[in-house]
Amino acid sequence: MATARFEEIAETFEFLDDWEDRYRHVIELGRAMPPMEDALKSSATKVEGCASQVWIHPVVDGEGADARFDFAGDSDAMIVRGLIAVLHALYSGLSLREAAQVDAAAELARLGLDEHLSSQRSNGLRAMVGRIRALTSGA
Repeated sequence: MATARFEEIAETFEFLDDWEDRYRHVIELGRAMPPMEDALKSSATKVEGCASQVWIHPVVDGEGADARFDFAGDSDAMIVRGLIAVLHALYSGLSLREAAQVDAAAELARLGLDEHLSSQRSNGLRAMVGRIRALTSGA
């Protein structure tokens, strides 16, 4: 289950043969993301387990499992901001129930990220997915 925005990213990745081009595309996705308000960057929104500074702040519209999930996110590293943008495309706008059912590892594997990120970045990406799963797991 992937959103239309994530499908667009996957299609772009299929078109870009070179990993360096894909890497640049991820960075561009991060640059295009609106910055997170500094007031939201706190210990409560900080994602532990990332080499870079990473914050994810949930935004839930509605009540119960059918409430729509979104989040604001930011990082001090451009590639990580790009990874946050990819996760935003994967999860944003889904219901809490749908978001909790996303197989992020399988969806991200379609992009080949697992093969090209350093172990630290991969661990950080898993930590971000873990935070999102924790935020959506009550559905």
